[in-house]
Amino acid sequence: MIPGSAHRPSRPFFALAILAVAGAALSGCASGAAPAAPASAIPLADEASILTDVCPAMIVIQATWEPEVDHGPFYGLVGPDAVIDADKKSVTGTLVDGGKSTGVQIEVRSGGSAIGYQPVASQMYTDTSITLGSVPTEDRVAGAASQPTIGVFATRQQSPQMIMWDPETHPDWTSIADIGKTDATVVVPKGGLYAQALVAKGVLKQSQLSDSYDGSPARFVSDPSIAQNGFATSEPYIYEHEISQWDKPVKYQLVKDAGYDVYPDALSIRSADLEKLSPCLTKLVPILQRSALAYLADPAPTNALIVKLVEEYDTGWVYSAGVAEAGAGILKNLHLMAGTDPSVPIGDFAPERAQSSFEQVTALLGASGVTIEPGLKADDIFDSQFIDTSLTGK
Repeated sequence: MIPGSAHRPSRPFFALAILAVAGAALSGCASGAAPAAPASAIPLADEASILTDVCPAMIVIQATWEPEVDHGPFYGLVGPDAVIDADKKSVTGTLVDGGKSTGVQIEVRSGGSAIGYQPVASQMYTDTSITLGSVPTEDRVAGAASQPTIGVFATRQQSPQMIMWDPETHPDWTSIADIGKTDATVVVPKGGLYAQALVAKGVLKQSQLSDSYDGSPARFVSDPSIAQNGFATSEPYIYEHEISQWDKPVKYQLVKDAGYDVYPDALSIRSADLEKLSPCLTKLVPILQRSALAYLADPAPTNALIVKLVEEYDTGWVYSAGVAEAGAGILKNLHLMAGTDPSVPIGDFAPERAQSSFEQVTALLGASGVTIEPGLKADDIFDSQFIDTSLTGK
């Protein structure tokens, strides 16, 4: 069984009272949404992008969390005939490539509360209608024995996970290593593997860690002496613009820049489905690559859908248009989605980095008591064979 909360990405559920301004912004955005277009009005894509004969009639993608910009490439595949199911927390429509129909449908399902905070890999084995799921590297390693999955598309090259602090309280901190030189408390999610990695590297001390982070801003607001887990694509904007009790900038460093640099997650299939799905993935993965590039070039249309989904799903997850716009900017400006190496195609797994990710995660999970499948290799959890190497982010 794959560990659940120990490796599940943690995202903030902010109280609606605190984020009244954000809620108002969401309502305004939703009221201006255009009605869905009929599928017949969507022009057909070129033959190279037609998926009718090689893919399921409905491609189901299971997200790892609530709708957010980090998942822009696959929300961007949903055509203008999108239908939102607020009860199932899913959106369905024509799967498009550059706005043109590929001949099949796509359903993107929300994660997080919609699946009871279960790991996506577990959900994939419970519900085999799921074609691809967004599975963290840690879960692909930990679940290799009982729920094996293999990543075929890196939605992000780098993780937005970070540790943040108050620059007024700590003007001398410029990095996570600076925090480690003090006795300041660092609040992280329970079971967060990256925190243990930073302890193992000597960047932080075990005595500093408090694994009590629940996504609420209350502790940080009331005690700015602490450092706190977060994501560069959300918390810095939210704390500065949407939490009235804070209403000022925070400083942060990405965890990857402090020494835990692994592929954060990937769209993955059940390993046993690789042969069956190969003809589909040969066409679908390049479509995902083009969707990622299109999102980076113009995130606004997909962001509008993401914000609309959050409003319709009404789970307590709050995500304003401002957060989406800022988050997309961070993904682009910090090269989190496309990466910093122009030789690596978008969505690809670079062999050396895949091996390094595998070794770091395997060592940390093993040290925490997780039994690693004997003989497991990086190639068992990373597969780049479907990547179009001509599609780069530069």
